[in-house]
Amino acid sequence: MRRTVWLLIAGMGLALALARPAEAGEPWTAPAAEKAKKNPVAKAAGVRDGKKSYDQNCAICHGAKGLGDGPGAAALNPKPRNLADKTIQGQTDGELFWKLTTGQGAMPPWQQLPESERWSLVHYVRSLVPSAPAKKKN
Repeated sequence: MRRTVWLLIAGMGLALALARPAEAGEPWTAPAAEKAKKNPVAKAAGVRDGKKSYDQNCAICHGAKGLGDGPGAAALNPKPRNLADKTIQGQTDGELFWKLTTGQGAMPPWQQLPESERWSLVHYVRSLVPSAPAKKKN
């Protein structure tokens, strides 16, 4: 059953990618009013709740750690983004919220998720920043 759901989600993403192809190099810029929006969800609860939603909706393409290496990624072109990348992490909460709400190309729109769940996903994406490598001992 769980595998069927994952395949359905991957198929939906592929269908959206084919139906709404993004032009190569096309910038994905959120409107200024969206960029300025602040996350109304408390961070601790958002990370916890966002992880649940991420595991159900996003990991299929972005992978368990957000590296863009999920099992559904192989069928997508372009490949899913590494969510821990500084270009993603450098965006405002409002930009990330707008992008996951509207989607583009292979990234499906997630406006069907409740608003608070999408804001929680923003907190969870922020938590995907890789930790600094340990310093070597001499």
